[in-house]
Amino acid sequence: MIFIDSNIPMYLVGERHAHKIDAQRLLEQMVAANERLVTDAEVFQEILHRYTAIDRRDAIQPAFAVLLAVVDTVFSIEMEDVERAKAIVLETRRLSSRDALHVAIMERQGVSEIMTFDRGFAGRPGIRVVGG
Repeated sequence: MIFIDSNIPMYLVGERHAHKIDAQRLLEQMVAANERLVTDAEVFQEILHRYTAIDRRDAIQPAFAVLLAVVDTVFSIEMEDVERAKAIVLETRRLSSRDALHVAIMERQGVSEIMTFDRGFAGRPGIRVVGG
């Protein structure tokens, strides 16, 4: 089971970027390998936040569509996840609050791999970064 971070669908539907082809290749490899792909509701919120902040509302639906087309499960956010994310950000400065929430949900769901280009996850005990 591999967690998909928000940067993967955003690179896929966004403007030209060094990671655009890498994201496409990674996703194609995982789909071809029949990997179980998952994400959480916070990833969708991150897409909304980013594309609203840069006034690219036209990219919101394509990013949602790409993500929904490839994931098997979208995990909800529970209060215990928020509490765990709080503990994570208080113990380390490597992760943003959003990334800490992903880690908390991954821990609760038993997911140990994440597809991302975000270097903040590198070196996190119990997590293997796919693609970064």
